[in-house]
Amino acid sequence: MPQLVNNERSPYTDVVKLTAADFIAIGNGGTRRIATIPAGGAVELVTVTNTVDIVGSSSLIIDVGTTIGDPDEFINALDVDAATVGLPIINTGDQFTAGSTVLTSGLSQAVAQASAATPIYIKVTDAAVASITAGEVMIGFRILDLTKFA
Repeated sequence: MPQLVNNERSPYTDVVKLTAADFIAIGNGGTRRIATIPAGGAVELVTVTNTVDIVGSSSLIIDVGTTIGDPDEFINALDVDAATVGLPIINTGDQFTAGSTVLTSGLSQAVAQASAATPIYIKVTDAAVASITAGEVMIGFRILDLTKFA
C-alpha cells in the first residue's frame, strides 16, 4: 500500500492507494492505519476516488477516521464498488457532515484537531472481500500541521 507525501504541488498532503490485494489483506471487518494526524494538526479534506473498477464484489464498504472500532469521522459507509470510476467522494464522514445538509460534499472547516499524534484508519466491510480480483482506490488527505513551521 504505497503512500505519497507531496506538500508542494497537490491539494493533498497525503495520498494512499489501496489495491484489490490490500482490501483482501485487511479483510472483512478489519482495520488498518493509513495515515497520521500530527500533534497540533487537523484534517481539512478527505477525498476517495475509485480509479479502477472493483471486480468480484458488490458490497465493498469502507469507513475512514480516527476511531479504530468504527472509523467513520471522515468517510462514512462508502459503497466503493458502486462508486463511479474517477468521480471523487468528499468529506462524507460524521465529523464533516454534522450540522450540514450537503452530504455529498460535507463541510469545509478543519476537523479532528489532535493534541497528540493520532492514527487515521480504514475499515473494510465486505463478506466477499476474498473474491475481489481487481480494483484500486485512492484516498487523499489534506492534513494541516502548522507546528512544523515553529
